[in-house]
Amino acid sequence: MSDKALIEQRMQKLIAMTAGFCDAYVDEEYKQLCEKLIRKMSRKRNVPFLSGRMEIWAAAVMHALGSINFLFDPNFEPYVGAADISDYFGTSKSTVSQKAKIIRDMFKMGYCDKEFSTIHMQKKQSRFQFSDGG
Repeated sequence: MSDKALIEQRMQKLIAMTAGFCDAYVDEEYKQLCEKLIRKMSRKRNVPFLSGRMEIWAAAVMHALGSINFLFDPNFEPYVGAADISDYFGTSKSTVSQKAKIIRDMFKMGYCDKEFSTIHMQKKQSRFQFSDGG
């Protein structure tokens, strides 16, 4: 199997795994953001999900997006706990958190990220901007 075929196969599996989680626990917007992030990961020179368990990468994608969009905050909708993601995918919470950080760092993802924030977060962006003291 060629590298491109393997990347495509693993990418499609990840998309299906995250879509299943999104259908069960969050919403269509998260499903689209997961797919967008996975496709972007697949275009990296060193595709991160070519090694390691797919369940860990699927959980890490969800965790990375959730952490920048306050998914783990019960005051926001939708709400899902980080442990719920790990439980769903049968993964270790600490391993998922480490992989999610790799993903966030890889794409310089943060709060109010223009590319990976939910519409709700984009609308609330001004609430999270901090003064530079000047």
